Amino acid sequence: MKKLALALAFASFAATAFAAPVTYVIDPTHTQPRFEYNHFGYSNQVHSFDKTSGTIVYDAQAKTGSVDVTIDATSVNTGYALLNQHIQDEDFFDTAKYPTITFKSTAVKFQGDKVVAVDGNLTIKGVTKPVTLTVTSFQAMPHPIMKKDAIGANAVTHIKRTEFNMGKYAPYVSDDVTLEIPVEAVAVGKE
Repeated sequence: MKKLALALAFASFAATAFAAPVTYVIDPTHTQPRFEYNHFGYSNQVHSFDKTSGTIVYDAQAKTGSVDVTIDATSVNTGYALLNQHIQDEDFFDTAKYPTITFKSTAVKFQGDKVVAVDGNLTIKGVTKPVTLTVTSFQAMPHPIMKKDAIGANAVTHIKRTEFNMGKYAPYVSDDVTLEIPVEAVAVGKE
């Protein structure tokens, strides 16, 4: 009996020793961050960014991870070319000076086996602020088409654009902005 217990303990230790974090590369074709704000009280406007890159490190066993996302602010998509240009001007994203938006995690929070929140630093227009992304859904499983390990999530946070030097027309165009990030990522080197 002692030998069996010792063998099981060793097997458990060996599995833990060999478990490692997996790095996933963001799939830009299934990741499209979007932001929503109220426009002069008339309606809520929702716009997105067409180009996103980055990596996610996920260790299900150790319940740890990290997120590093870069959004190309010049890829803002309002559905209207003139408005795309207006939002990239100095009063808003100022993409001539600040072409990217970044999020770098400081902590990943789990509830059981699921990621439920990611704390980190959001940088927009050269200003960095701590934010928490609330993860509303999370999935880790082999991708049915790519036949590789993959993860996906939907995350949301709320920011004030005045805190990022983007306060033109506030409060008439709402200061409060909802930022949503639907993301999918595929494991590096996993077949």
